[in-house]
Amino acid sequence: MASDLVKIVPVILSGGSGTRLWPVSRPERPKQLLPLTADDTMLQLTAIRARGFEGAAVNRPILVSNAAHATIIDEQLQQSGIADYQVILEPFGRNTAPAIALAALEAQGDEAMLVMPSDHVIADLPAFHEAIIRALPLVADGWLVTFGIQPDGPETGYGYIQMGTLCGAMVHQVERFVEKPDVANAQRMLDEGNHAWNAGIFLFRADAYLSAMERHQPEMLAAVRASMDEAKRDGAHVFPDAKTFFECPSDSVDYAIMEREKQVACVPVSMGWSDVGSWDSLHAVSIRDTGDNAVRGDALLLGAKNCLVHSDGPRVTLVDVDDLIVVVSQGDVMILKRGESQKVRKVTDALKALAEAAAN
Repeated sequence: MASDLVKIVPVILSGGSGTRLWPVSRPERPKQLLPLTADDTMLQLTAIRARGFEGAAVNRPILVSNAAHATIIDEQLQQSGIADYQVILEPFGRNTAPAIALAALEAQGDEAMLVMPSDHVIADLPAFHEAIIRALPLVADGWLVTFGIQPDGPETGYGYIQMGTLCGAMVHQVERFVEKPDVANAQRMLDEGNHAWNAGIFLFRADAYLSAMERHQPEMLAAVRASMDEAKRDGAHVFPDAKTFFECPSDSVDYAIMEREKQVACVPVSMGWSDVGSWDSLHAVSIRDTGDNAVRGDALLLGAKNCLVHSDGPRVTLVDVDDLIVVVSQGDVMILKRGESQKVRKVTDALKALAEAAAN
């Protein structure tokens, strides 16, 4: 069977800043480096996600991360018992397409790269592993595979994948990628039933990805290749050359590669997935009490319902209130209505403007 020949290398993308979970998540320690959903951090949960399933050999992981996070990444991986890994430390971010290309150049050509963001929740690991096994025969034949989350509502915060004819065992050829829709279009796609949320998780051979980049983004590939040719190495750390990497165009893997390729497949899967992209989504994936409250830290809730409390020290007391998000972190306190946590961006934008004004 084709999957018997495939070696998987987990590729973990850890370059995000996680500003939507301010004030807990900050550039110096973004959400993937925090224990938001369990005692382990989101990065640690991701790193152990590809362990221990039958049907493929799993090689050491490759992480692509901000150079400023090198020390904490080492600490967290070693705490999780992962001693054999590589971290490619970007001098600055250039989005996901170049980041994956860095890892592809580091991997062996016939290895299947399981590309995973470091800040997602997957509650049903057996379902995820089964979806990977279903994808492997196509991956061995050079297809680029993405994983689509079976939608449970007309969500407007995700991109969608329109699935076409079957090209494998419960695997569909991709018809098109759809931008984040409005509510009406999201409902239409839900009613049609042949659409999935775009999870941003991919599986493809390293050489297949580099060949696609050569076809569609030759300047990007040339810059990434030059930066890796001149890279400095120190143990598990790889430092791409900053000068040549600076010349690399910035683009996402969806726009730069996936939307342009012909042999692209989608594996639909229901696996308890969340990108934990807001305080509301964190509430949704957290353990909650009988009043539907999610609490992390010291809190006293009297008659409160449907609230989220996250405190790194001071006790938070809520009395007879509903639908609040209360976050206390590093001396900052933020309170907003549940269901409106996307407005955190207003806060971070305002704080940035205040800092710029003070600097001038």
